Amino acid sequence: MAKDKQLQQLQSIEDKLRKLLAKHADAQQRLAKAQEEVKFLEALVEERDQEIKNFKNQENIVKIVETMAGNTANTTELKLKLNEYIREIDKCIAYLQD
Repeated sequence: MAKDKQLQQLQSIEDKLRKLLAKHADAQQRLAKAQEEVKFLEALVEERDQEIKNFKNQENIVKIVETMAGNTANTTELKLKLNEYIREIDKCIAYLQD
């Protein structure tokens, strides 16, 4: 009789342990998925920050060009040339970061 009770307790403990192990495995999967999502979001934030920085640079360049150039034709040409230089510089920076 005592052995039956001990066997039942042991089986109960074993069942609880299996459930805990299953919960642990599930929690680890959710954690791994969350960590992947965090990495993705961090990369996205970094990309957006770079875009914002580029827009600010372009805005500053436009202001400089407008103050430097007197007529509209020269302003447009200068803007295009500066934007081309900026794109090339951005490519170089991205290449160096990799």
